[in-house]
Amino acid sequence: VQLQASGGGSVQAGTSLRLSCTASGHTFSSYAIGWFRQVSGMEREFVAAISWNGANRYYADSVKGRFIISRDSANNMGYLQMNDLKSEDTAVYYCAGSRFTGMATRVYEYDYWGQGTQVTVSS
Repeated sequence: VQLQASGGGSVQAGTSLRLSCTASGHTFSSYAIGWFRQVSGMEREFVAAISWNGANRYYADSVKGRFIISRDSANNMGYLQMNDLKSEDTAVYYCAGSRFTGMATRVYEYDYWGQGTQVTVSS
């Protein structure tokens, strides 16, 4: 499975962005999708995850109520809608795929990773 995150950019605080995760090479419908972010020099941080069937979603406390994770399994796509962005959301965002059947929130629980997309939020 190859993953590619896109949709990042430079925005003002309080605005929105939608990130997309495109999967290719294998059907993605049986994988959970996760979004992580990383600031240079820091560890990769969990942001949100959605189960393989879309029935369960989980968010980091820092983004709960502002970000929404979703998926379109028919088209091998995942999304992260980011609203009310804050300067502390600035990071490189990565999408990832997991065969873990539970709710995967840790880096090691993910099997496939895409290249990241930069999100910069200025206040």
